[in-house]
Amino acid sequence: MPFGFGVGGDPNQPFDMASLGEALQQFGQMLSQAPTNSGPVAWNVVQDVARKALQTTGDPVVADAELRTVIASVELANHWLDEACTFPEVTVAPQAWSRAQWLEATLPVWTRIVEPVAKQMQGAMPLDQLPMEVPEEMKAMLAPMMGMMQQLSAVAFSNQLGTSLAALAREVVSASDIGIPLTENAVVALVPSNATAFGEGLEVSADDVRLYLALRECAHQRLFAHVPWLRARAIGAIEAYVAGLRVDQGRMQELMQDVDMSNPQALQELMTSGLMQPEDTEEQRAALARLETLLAVVEGWVDDVVTTATSERMPSAIALRETMRRRRAAGGPAEKAFGSLVGLELRPRSLREAATLFAALRSQGGTDVRDALWGHPDLLPDADDLKDPLGFIERSQASDE
Repeated sequence: MPFGFGVGGDPNQPFDMASLGEALQQFGQMLSQAPTNSGPVAWNVVQDVARKALQTTGDPVVADAELRTVIASVELANHWLDEACTFPEVTVAPQAWSRAQWLEATLPVWTRIVEPVAKQMQGAMPLDQLPMEVPEEMKAMLAPMMGMMQQLSAVAFSNQLGTSLAALAREVVSASDIGIPLTENAVVALVPSNATAFGEGLEVSADDVRLYLALRECAHQRLFAHVPWLRARAIGAIEAYVAGLRVDQGRMQELMQDVDMSNPQALQELMTSGLMQPEDTEEQRAALARLETLLAVVEGWVDDVVTTATSERMPSAIALRETMRRRRAAGGPAEKAFGSLVGLELRPRSLREAATLFAALRSQGGTDVRDALWGHPDLLPDADDLKDPLGFIERSQASDE
């Protein structure tokens, strides 16, 4: 029977009203958390869940001494980057964030990215998709239940989103670590506790780790601050891909057969079962290609800029570069969990190819030629260009002539 309200989950048994009453009592507690506005996400729940999760696992307060070391690292990083790229530094004062501060600073952008996915999830259980064996009079009785199910879906999604964002907050090392602009304005910020964890086991000094991460952060922020169209294009590429995500109805119905809906946790676990799937359309494939290519191009440029800045100054940068490349290519557990929830993995799959292309441009024409690609969106390489960097350079030169 729908939502497991039969006796022992056996669809041949009569509908169990006692189970329904018990479930409604449990649902009442969850409904008290439902969004009070028309939005599909209870953002107050997201924040509360994330904060509690961070408090439980630990979120060290940033000491004044840590802030001073971050500021010193950022100042040195900007000095090195002045010689390695043509974009000037971001003049906003550097910041050192706790994990909770990263969450608060990035939440407005997550709102834009996640709400379309949540809306799809919330509308995934319409009444007309109940099993055909349910009597018509029972469907009428269940109609209010379906309205509650949509509200419960929003609450369950919000709980899982809060958990996922808290997990991300424990992994990210800076404001730009995900590779997209997660703050509404340019800001250079490191998360010291996570930076320390990043350097564990690398046999590299803490000062070098912090400086390397500051170099990457400053390079990212210079790029997004001084290429006027890039921030909107990156967020737009994500939104275009997310708009084509759909709930896998077949998988939803399959999973619902085994879900104990009298247990609120069961619905939350359902949310992370990989229900969001991209549409199998040419438009959706093109949206994914644009997103992956843009992420790779941004990361490739940052990789080459930081490599240029550290080549004669920081021997440990070679090991740090490879560690960061593997980390960006594979993603951590928190990023994978977030991807399972919203159907979006922010992986720069062609990072090495993009870094090779920018290095080749710099080798032939210097930093001015390399950075000039950001002068207009149409100048950037596409997925095919990343596979043939020398051919791209030849075609670009021919076009210039």
